[in-house]
Amino acid sequence: MILNSIGLNADKSKELSHELNGLLANFQQYYQNLRGIHWNIKGKRFFDLHVKFEELYDDANLKVDEIAERVLTLGGVPMHTFEDYIESAKVPVGKNITKDEEAIRLIVGSLTQLLIIERGILNASDDAEDEGTNSMMSDFITQQEKTVWMMKAWLAEEI
Repeated sequence: MILNSIGLNADKSKELSHELNGLLANFQQYYQNLRGIHWNIKGKRFFDLHVKFEELYDDANLKVDEIAERVLTLGGVPMHTFEDYIESAKVPVGKNITKDEEAIRLIVGSLTQLLIIERGILNASDDAEDEGTNSMMSDFITQQEKTVWMMKAWLAEEI
């Protein structure tokens, strides 16, 4: 087994950087969705939701940077074109969403997809003994599960 400069299995690190690039593409799509609903939301809940969506896209933007830097740390090259993101993303695209419930459902659907991807990466990073990626995925998962719970509560739906 060949170790890279941070002491991880080089082959497993390469695979993890590929999986993280997939997550990066999905986070970029999620981020764009959040920007769109932030800009386009209408209705009586505008003021509350406009602020909440900004909070969420600021957080997503930070996560995009963390993911890209982790790809680099593992020796990969982060995706950085919209063409790559569109080709790789599984997060649903939200276009011209102005209604509050539709926007919240888009967020829940996006986070559900991100959680599936992150759990896959968590398992792979555990297998690779990659505590850095493992820790990042654990933190993302914990935070996003809470956001899903809160959004579902806002919708008055069960988790």
